[in-house]
Amino acid sequence: MTTRNEYIPQSYSHPGETLAEKLDELGMGTKEFSIRTGKPEKTIIAVMKGESSITPDMAVQFENVLRIPANFWLNYQKAFDEYNARVRRQEIIQESTNWAKRFPVSTLVQKNWIEKKKSIEEQTIQLLNFFSVSDARAWENYYLNQQLKVAFRISLAHIKESYSISAWLRKGEIQAAELNSVEYSEKKFKESLPELKSIMAKHPENFFYKMQDICLKSGVKIVYTPCLPKAPINGATRWLNDSPLIQLSARYQRNDIFWFTFFHEAGHILLHGKKDIFLEDIEYSDKDLQKEMEADNFAVKWTLSEEQEKEIIASFPLNEKKIVAFAKQFNTHPAMIVGRLRRKKLINFILGKKFIQAISL
Repeated sequence: MTTRNEYIPQSYSHPGETLAEKLDELGMGTKEFSIRTGKPEKTIIAVMKGESSITPDMAVQFENVLRIPANFWLNYQKAFDEYNARVRRQEIIQESTNWAKRFPVSTLVQKNWIEKKKSIEEQTIQLLNFFSVSDARAWENYYLNQQLKVAFRISLAHIKESYSISAWLRKGEIQAAELNSVEYSEKKFKESLPELKSIMAKHPENFFYKMQDICLKSGVKIVYTPCLPKAPINGATRWLNDSPLIQLSARYQRNDIFWFTFFHEAGHILLHGKKDIFLEDIEYSDKDLQKEMEADNFAVKWTLSEEQEKEIIASFPLNEKKIVAFAKQFNTHPAMIVGRLRRKKLINFILGKKFIQAISL
């Protein structure tokens, strides 16, 4: 990417052309010049044809024979190489424009994830910078072909909206990089769960920042990344540089689903280690259904256990007063009770509706 006042020439000749002109001016043939410089004649010819570069060693030898400073040849070669690199870069950007069009660019701009640009080429550069990749092929190798399994261990190749999902995941990485945390401690994270559950039960206005601060003290990073169009993902868990990351979207904008998802992701961290990436509500080839079930059971335990649920059901018929009393008894939020019983179709939609709160972050 060039700076605003940088001058980029329309073309730049190879220094071999100047060498050829100088030898012609001196009436010196390639054979003689090769002998004087101690370089193979075929190398001199390749340079003059623009097929080979002038090396520092060659530049010094040319200086002795032609009385032209070595830095002249080296700077000339550098300028030529840079020019060609920029030409190739423009070609790469042009080749990547179709790739860029597959992302929800307008939404990414609206959310200030990337800057708005006038041309598709400039917008493509914005996307490449966002993903920290050099071209579309590099993105494909990372997100689709799994060429760096250490960092990204699943393939999005067969996911319907791999482009939007990759952008959502990438934004989470960027957000995580902005957070400072201590070294991860499994013991501290486990010990923090009761406090996190209490925040769930109270659900104060600044609940997210409270839970984020608590988790950072045990080395766990939590970020909120709004959903993108056609990327129906509720949460994700993965490890970045030995730090676990929980990325939440609050997709349904409901406190019961948000908290269940959080404890589900926490379960992945504590139960399943560093080897996997988990994407919730997304079907992908590497998805381990057993591990998902284990994470679900972990979330059930920490939001409303099966035993607690049975006790509530045994008290039917239920009313809002009972729901609040049970929530206090079990240190959970009334929404967790209502949401669970709704999903199992044990209560009607009206009962406890007011306890289901919208997530505002």
